[in-house]
Amino acid sequence: MIMTVIPESPGADLSIVVYKSERKLEVYRNKEKIHTFRVGLGFQPVGDKEVSGDGKTPEGKFYVCVKNPNSRFYLSLGLNYPDTEDARRGLRQNIISDAEYQMIIAANRKKGIPPWNTRLGGEIFIHGKGASSDWTLGCVALDDEEMKLLYEMTPVGTPVEIRK
Repeated sequence: MIMTVIPESPGADLSIVVYKSERKLEVYRNKEKIHTFRVGLGFQPVGDKEVSGDGKTPEGKFYVCVKNPNSRFYLSLGLNYPDTEDARRGLRQNIISDAEYQMIIAANRKKGIPPWNTRLGGEIFIHGKGASSDWTLGCVALDDEEMKLLYEMTPVGTPVEIRK
């Protein structure tokens, strides 16, 4: 997988909110809504992601940690799942090791890419290839034309909140 890590744009003031139950993604600039897009979710869309392979789209507060212009799903924005809260839960439930927990915490502290190969799952992206159904492994999918617009305006570091 070839991905481009682009430095955070100063003063970007952009944020993204995904409403899972409504299947929509809203883009805000300076707290003013500027776009609304329809989305598809994981193939088991109800509930928060717990482990790799469960088909659930995670819920919580994330950030864009990487932009991938060469995604097999058109274009993609990688999210920092698992985040600190997911790591705490994973350690508490013996899903991940202490070493994996420490790596996730360190990556999130630096606003980097957390390990995506733990039993918690990973490689959660906002990507293209269609919003007409819930078909992903846990990602948020948009139609390609809308993904292009979102990709072009979104810098690494942009906050993303995924709600029920």
